[in-house]
Amino acid sequence: MGRLEGSHILHGHKGRVWNVAWHPEGHLLASCGEDKTIRIWGRDGQKWVCKTCLSDGHSRTIRAVSWSACGKFLASASFDGTTSVWTYTKGDYDCIMSLEGHENEVKSSAWSHSGQYFATCGRDKTVWVWEVAEDNEYECAAVLFNHAQDVKKVAWQPGRDILASCSYDDSIKMFREDGTEWVQCANLTSHTSTVWSIAFNGSGDRMASSSDDLTVKIWQEYPPGNAQGIETPDNIPAWKCVCTLSGYHSRTVYDISWCPLSGRIATACGDDKIRVFQESPESDHDAPTFELEGTADGHTQDVNAVAWNPKEVGLLASASDDGTVRLWCAK
Repeated sequence: MGRLEGSHILHGHKGRVWNVAWHPEGHLLASCGEDKTIRIWGRDGQKWVCKTCLSDGHSRTIRAVSWSACGKFLASASFDGTTSVWTYTKGDYDCIMSLEGHENEVKSSAWSHSGQYFATCGRDKTVWVWEVAEDNEYECAAVLFNHAQDVKKVAWQPGRDILASCSYDDSIKMFREDGTEWVQCANLTSHTSTVWSIAFNGSGDRMASSSDDLTVKIWQEYPPGNAQGIETPDNIPAWKCVCTLSGYHSRTVYDISWCPLSGRIATACGDDKIRVFQESPESDHDAPTFELEGTADGHTQDVNAVAWNPKEVGLLASASDDGTVRLWCAK
């Protein structure tokens, strides 16, 4: 079994740290939390230090942060019902936009890889799709009411403008643009309790999900005309659960991250631990097996989020109720 070694502990937040997100170039890490602030961390020699603290964007807890694929913008989703968009200009981060519309807490936000779309979701059971104009104006393209409960997270499929969302209603749903409308194109229902998080692999043909049912599931995309004979109604790719990882987590699996460089999957759990899984070398593509590669228990309370660095293999960030951000190296 491999090792997950702690390399840095980043102090500064007061109260729970809810989320972490790497800049697409891997040199900066954003974190957010209960203290209503966003911290931007970067290297100073061998140390990681807080470069900037953004404290004037929200009036309540900041639940999630996300970078645009181009790296020029940072979004923050808050319990105050708004999503702020920040940009780095003239040495400072400026809030250039505050998106309103959700009735209450915004839980997650994400940019499409094309940069054309931006999505948010929240406790009001809705998913919002925003169209991003060249002048950084955001226009609401759709409000989707397909979930029956609180929507926990949104994520875009790499290489395509396909949006996935997961919810307290135990489901994962996927959406695509059809003419002038956004429509549901998949409904994935293998979990038996709240689906807290979803993450695509680097190529976008697989997705991992984590849940309150203590499992991680791996989903495989089957395009039209696939060799396996999986039906694809209306020539829309079908998604099937091809693997379930159970027996590893003793409490809710709050977050999941799939490394585009190594293929490792990291999970954040309510048992204060981080786990790393790797697909077995002899794994069957349509019935894959994953092995537990390592476990880390440096946090003293619930681990809320994990994120792999997109440029540095094996570098993992985590956020916890214990008020810290931690960096780990997978050996």
